[in-house]
Amino acid sequence: MKKLLLLVVLLALGVGGYYYYRNLKNGPSGALVAAAAAVQTHDMATFEKYVDVNSVTTHLVDDVVQQGSMLTALLPGGSLMMGGAMRLIKPTLAKAAHKEVQRYVETGSLEEAAATAPKRLVNVSLTGLANKVVSKDSEFKGIKYTREEGDNAFVGLEVTQPKYDTTMVIEVKMRRQGDHWQMTQITNSGELLHNIAALEKKRLLN
Repeated sequence: MKKLLLLVVLLALGVGGYYYYRNLKNGPSGALVAAAAAVQTHDMATFEKYVDVNSVTTHLVDDVVQQGSMLTALLPGGSLMMGGAMRLIKPTLAKAAHKEVQRYVETGSLEEAAATAPKRLVNVSLTGLANKVVSKDSEFKGIKYTREEGDNAFVGLEVTQPKYDTTMVIEVKMRRQGDHWQMTQITNSGELLHNIAALEKKRLLN
C-alpha cells in the first residue's frame, strides 16, 4: 500500500502546523505537535506515547479494505481489493503498516517507509496512500474544529490539495491517557480515500 493515515497527519503538521500548535501544549492538539516533533527527532518511543500506532494502522487497514474497487484509481494493484484477497491478509497488512510508520519516524523518508511494504501478495503501501491525500505540495491551513467528549476528542485538520484545487479536513480521534492525549484513529480515512479516488478518476477521464 502506498501511504497511510498517521502519515497524513504528520505531513499536515509538517507543512506549517507545528508552531501554530505549540501554545496548545496540554490539549489534544498539543499531543499532535509532540508526535510531529518526535518524527523530526526520529524518536519512536516518544512518538508512540502520543500515537497508538497499532490502533491507528488497524483502523486504516480496515478502511482501505472497505474501499474496494475505488482504489483502482490510486494503486496499480488496486483491482485485487475487489475480491477477498485484502480481507484475508488484513493482519499481515496491519503489521506491515506498523513497520512503515516506524521506518518513517526513524528515517523521515516516505520512500524508505514505502519500501517496507509487502511485495508478494498485494503491493500496497499505506504511506503511499497517505501521500495521495496529503502530497508534498499540500499546505496546512489550520484547525477546522476541536471537539471534546469526555476522555475522547476529535480534531479536524484542514489541508490543501493543489493537484485537485481543493481542501480536505482530516479528522483524528484522540483519547486522554492520564496527563496527555494519544491519537488512536483517523476517523474519516475511508471517506478521504474515496474522495481522492473519485477526483483522480475524474482527472484521468478529463
